[in-house]
Amino acid sequence: MNAVAIFIALLKDRQTFLQEIHEGKRLSVKISALLICSFCSFATYGAIVGSFHSPLQALSSGLKLPTLYLITLLVCLPALYVFNALFGSRQTIAQHFTYVLSAAAVIALLLVGFAPITLFFVITISPVQDYSFYLLLNVVIFAMTGMFGVSFLYQAMRPVAQSETDTNVQLRSTVLRFWLGLYGFVGSQLGWTLRPFFGSPGAFELFRPREGNFWTGVLDAIANLMQG
Repeated sequence: MNAVAIFIALLKDRQTFLQEIHEGKRLSVKISALLICSFCSFATYGAIVGSFHSPLQALSSGLKLPTLYLITLLVCLPALYVFNALFGSRQTIAQHFTYVLSAAAVIALLLVGFAPITLFFVITISPVQDYSFYLLLNVVIFAMTGMFGVSFLYQAMRPVAQSETDTNVQLRSTVLRFWLGLYGFVGSQLGWTLRPFFGSPGAFELFRPREGNFWTGVLDAIANLMQG
């Protein structure tokens, strides 16, 4: 089964796809396919986002966006695995990795779906006058796709009691919800660290100084949009 076929299986037959992960079937093949297709999808959307500024920014964002999602996954995965194993999960770290990578792939697919809309605004608005609008538009798109990805992961990994005496199910559910919040927080802050992705008006910058945080940046963009 090639990478595209696995990606399509995730899109069209999620139940079978997730059941195979639960049973530990062809995990290495799935991981390779999901990494390749997710990287290409994130890179495509990142390049479109960055093209709002310049070709250099398109190249930079096309590389940084898949890096953002992969690093976030790798930073947060050990905590999920350790806590689940501590409270009774028998799934391997490879299964955990495949589940989380599947959620990232869902986000990547959704971003590709939004790509024509983002490209439309890249073509039709001004990089100087409409930067705050463009930034907030993409924050909304990333938030929406992220929520769908988180929902997918929760449904895929939500523990089910194997017997009436399985007392750790509720605890593992709580751990999973906490981890999903942590995943979103780490991802947003890492995105702020790796900025710019959109490229504010002016000269190209590969990275910006480490100041403020993601939330203050969003609030500043909202203030600028309302003033302008």
